[in-house]
Amino acid sequence: MKLDYIVKEDGRVLRDVLRRDMGVSYSAMKSAKWDDRILVDGVPTPVSSVLRAGQTVTMRWPREKPVYQPRPYELSLNIPYEDEHLMVIDKPAPLASQSSAGHPDNSLENAVYAYMGCPEEFIYRPVNRLDKGTSGLMVVAKTPHAQHLLQKQLHTEAFQRVYLAVVEGVPEPERGVIDAPIAKVEAASIRRQVCPEGRPSVTHYRVEQIVGNRALVRLRLETGRTHQIRVHMSHMGCPVCGDFLYGTELPELPGRFALHSAELVLAHPFTGETLRLSSTLPRELTSLL
Repeated sequence: MKLDYIVKEDGRVLRDVLRRDMGVSYSAMKSAKWDDRILVDGVPTPVSSVLRAGQTVTMRWPREKPVYQPRPYELSLNIPYEDEHLMVIDKPAPLASQSSAGHPDNSLENAVYAYMGCPEEFIYRPVNRLDKGTSGLMVVAKTPHAQHLLQKQLHTEAFQRVYLAVVEGVPEPERGVIDAPIAKVEAASIRRQVCPEGRPSVTHYRVEQIVGNRALVRLRLETGRTHQIRVHMSHMGCPVCGDFLYGTELPELPGRFALHSAELVLAHPFTGETLRLSSTLPRELTSLL
């Protein structure tokens, strides 16, 4: 992969153009300058060089080798947006976002690998991850530079994530902000808990609908801690329906719980265009109401 950029004004230092104008990470620039992958008008150039307007800066990335060979998983993917830099996938549930030693086969990673035609040098680059039991919108970058730029947007106003959850009980008050730090229960556990010594965690919520002793809640993440919504709703006494870790498993939701990534707003990493995507609540979740 390579990235080209035409210098706009005289007197710019190459390292500043790479970092500020092209958005190249410091580690990528540092490794590239030692093996002639930073070029000006096609010639390897030190990053301390002063440039002229109209010159073309080229940054090349090395070919990466996957940590392991993915296995193709044939799955019909719903992809509401895709271009050469990224794709937004409407992930079903239950489905692991990434392969692991315990789940090497049926994962979104392997489904993306199959969808892209099983390329020899496939590298999976998720930007935001969803739990296996959570459905909805998720971003996957296609290049290392796109992933770097998108991950810089995470937890900023440029990258907004809105979830819908069906919960047991009705939150009081019906709208507000949950500002409660989250920490691991213990080193070997996947469970999290609200804890004064935890990392800052903020969730904005609003009740959208009440049916009996259940509520449909709209939630916007300000931070992105592991299991944040699930922990915060359980902390309020209104666990997500079907949540086997923080609430009660439901037979009508086998392998999943009632949490859905419903809206996504992000700035395109190269064009700056604002992308707004939405996904309707799956039928198995609306049936709970």
